[in-house]
Amino acid sequence: MNDTNTPSAAKYDLPKAYEFEEVEQRWYEYWLEHKTFSAQMEPGRPAFSIVIPPPNVTGVLHIGHALNNTLQDLLTRYHRMKGDNTLWVPGTDHAGIATQNVVERQLAAEKTTRHELGRDKFIERVWQWRTDKGGAIIQQLKRMGASCDWDRERFTMDEGLSKAVREVFVRLFNEGLIYKGDYIVNWCPRCLTALADDEVEHDPTHGKLYHLRYPYADGSGSVVIATTRPETMLGDTAVAVHPDDERYAGLDKIGIRLPIVDRIIPVVFDHHVQRDFGTGALKVTPSHDRDDYEIGIRHNLERVKVMDERGIMNENAGKYAGLDRFACRTQIVKDLDEQGLLVKIDDYEHAVGKCYRCATVIEPTTSKQWFVSVRPLADKAVAAVREGRIKLYPDTWYNTFYAWMDNIRDWCISRQIWWGHRIPAWNCLECGHLIVASEDPGFCPRCGKIHLAQEHDVLDTWFSSALWPFSTLGWPENTKELQTFYPTSVLITSFDILFFWVARMMMMGLYFMDEVPFRDVYLHALVRDKHGKKMSKSTGNVIDPLDMIKQYGTDAFRFTLTAFAAQGREIRMDEERIDGYRRFINKLWNAARFAQMHIKESEPGIVTVADSPADLALPHRWILSRTNATIRDVRKALDGYDFNLIASAIYQFTWHEFCDWYVEWIKADLFSDDADKREQARGVLLCVLEHILKMLHPICPFVTEEIWSQLPGTRGTIMLEPFPEERPFWENAEAEQSMQLLMEVITAIRTIRSEADVHPSAKVQAVLICPDAAKRELLRSFSSSICAMTRAESLDIAESGAVPDDAAHALVSGIEVVVPLKELIDVEAELDKLARERKVLEQDLQRVRGKLGNENFLSNAPPDVVAKEQAKLAELESRLAKNEESRGRLGKER
Repeated sequence: MNDTNTPSAAKYDLPKAYEFEEVEQRWYEYWLEHKTFSAQMEPGRPAFSIVIPPPNVTGVLHIGHALNNTLQDLLTRYHRMKGDNTLWVPGTDHAGIATQNVVERQLAAEKTTRHELGRDKFIERVWQWRTDKGGAIIQQLKRMGASCDWDRERFTMDEGLSKAVREVFVRLFNEGLIYKGDYIVNWCPRCLTALADDEVEHDPTHGKLYHLRYPYADGSGSVVIATTRPETMLGDTAVAVHPDDERYAGLDKIGIRLPIVDRIIPVVFDHHVQRDFGTGALKVTPSHDRDDYEIGIRHNLERVKVMDERGIMNENAGKYAGLDRFACRTQIVKDLDEQGLLVKIDDYEHAVGKCYRCATVIEPTTSKQWFVSVRPLADKAVAAVREGRIKLYPDTWYNTFYAWMDNIRDWCISRQIWWGHRIPAWNCLECGHLIVASEDPGFCPRCGKIHLAQEHDVLDTWFSSALWPFSTLGWPENTKELQTFYPTSVLITSFDILFFWVARMMMMGLYFMDEVPFRDVYLHALVRDKHGKKMSKSTGNVIDPLDMIKQYGTDAFRFTLTAFAAQGREIRMDEERIDGYRRFINKLWNAARFAQMHIKESEPGIVTVADSPADLALPHRWILSRTNATIRDVRKALDGYDFNLIASAIYQFTWHEFCDWYVEWIKADLFSDDADKREQARGVLLCVLEHILKMLHPICPFVTEEIWSQLPGTRGTIMLEPFPEERPFWENAEAEQSMQLLMEVITAIRTIRSEADVHPSAKVQAVLICPDAAKRELLRSFSSSICAMTRAESLDIAESGAVPDDAAHALVSGIEVVVPLKELIDVEAELDKLARERKVLEQDLQRVRGKLGNENFLSNAPPDVVAKEQAKLAELESRLAKNEESRGRLGKER
């Protein structure tokens, strides 16, 4: 699998410290130069492909991008090592509204506007901005180690994708699935464009509920109506009540006199009205409310728009014309109060829709827009998920997906901006004929005249993004890439764009390719701070990926993201954990330095010894068995998208089993005069280190590549090495059980030394009381190793015996571990130290118990703060109990 023609880096002794910055730059340049990321399309190999969720061309790397792309890169590197034809497609999204806003701000600083510049010049200006500044996030992704095939980088407005967009639009239009019509849309008065439902963010807002009196037309009474938007009453064209509400029987024959406007409006009976809510009467404003619009259609009501596109009251607002909508609200409430028509104002918390780009409160309004009739497309997507052709991870998202798709509305795809894919539709100025075509028409096919005007609107950014899995592979041409890599294998994205993007890719892929766009969808959690709070600049809790890379190195940062990526809706990121995983990288580095000293003259895979594990000493059989188990666990987690379990398995094995136990255990053999012992130790040490590096490479590409290049022999890049596969003949339950027993005994002696504060250089005399003959034989055969690893001067192994009063002891696996302490410690000094410690512990306990006994603290403190105090209490109580135990034991030795 490995490319033996790839030159290996010059050999050198690994330095004491891992200088990650120099290593990361050198290796990324090497990978790019040697095109190790390039996709192969070799016949007979399985294919693995993944498309990057294209970041906005205006974007910079944030923590969500870092997580998302780390997980994508991990899978890409894994499948590349497996030998699959592997493709990771990179690219960026033109981000219509966001990009236009950036350039418009530049123009504003120059005291001009896009309208003064004109459409063509403005578009040129945006393209220039994209050329100069639009690639920042791509360079930042490279800093993360992303192994995308950069020669295949795409942009949602490049020539090929533009062709695909036009093809899709024309086909959907010709098949009756795209239409233009009047409809109620979400309108942003700041961006001056329509927004799709999922481009509106609904934030809980403290507002007001205004109770207004609407008089009957004949003066015989009135009805009270509640609204949060009294300024829209100027556009009311009816009052609606429930058909079964007896309070309003016959009111349809009387009608309502609309306050302020003094216009008679009808009363309509509609089942949409909740008769148990308030007075059971609803003002109907078809031009400014989605539900009212539907009521208006059912009852053929007039539509009266009272605001313009900027949220300014228009001529239909009468004396309020020219006022901002919120200023109008203030004035109209004042006028109603003066006329005795304001009943009361209540505080009211409700969800207010805001533009996802600029946070301006959106205004529902009627407008002529272009729509996709999505029901036929959505049904195909739902069927694909129900049939298991597309799987969602974690599976908790299925019900949410089905509920949303069942209630999906037609998709408004037109945007009143200039930057984006201009709608390929033309109106004939002579005969009014509408022309929709893939190529710009030269004349009207109906009347033959050439006076044509193209639609001003552009397509919603998500329209082109919905084609991403197949348009990036060359569609509508039947390319080799499309044949090899479609459908893609997995999509990794944040759950918050499941409906913005993921569902629409399903719909478009199934409709145009007659195949799902991806087999699996992994929806990763949102990253929050360590307290579970949303990261924001205003609260100062943002973790900047580039800062973390500079401080801790890319590998440590990537490992942290992987370790935190449990399947769920929230990841709590803590910078201290990044520092902790930096220490893990250093631990691996130091183990590799130690190994390098002993295996310099060895050959790669010197593992003839590992091919016959039965002939090896117990520690070697044990570490090979544990290596096999770790390979099994890691591959299972990789194939099941359990990313945190991948990191956990590698961490546990590398740090605790390989470094803490195996490397320590074999030191004597590495320095032994016995050549067989030395060769066994060297061979298995190199073999296991190679497997660790290969398993870890997808998460930590830089440090693994650097260490790999310095191992003995001629080596190419680790990236093209085969990923470790299970070796069943390494599995050895007996070796694992025996080593577990030895490690428990060693740990028990070490714990006794530590808790008794025995000086590290002091030699102890240990006694093992073991009734089991087989265990005694095992302990005797490894007594020298036990002594060496516990700094024991002697080790007495007996079938039975009593524990003396001056000894500390522990029971592990039926073995009494005894360490006499009388000659090792100053009893009086130790008792004095324990007394001082007890006093401090009791003071701390009193303070913590006081806090937790305070109802105000429990009611007002954040849950994580309370949990910390509870954990502190448990720890202090445990320490106090140990203190008591030690004082009792030492008291007998006076």
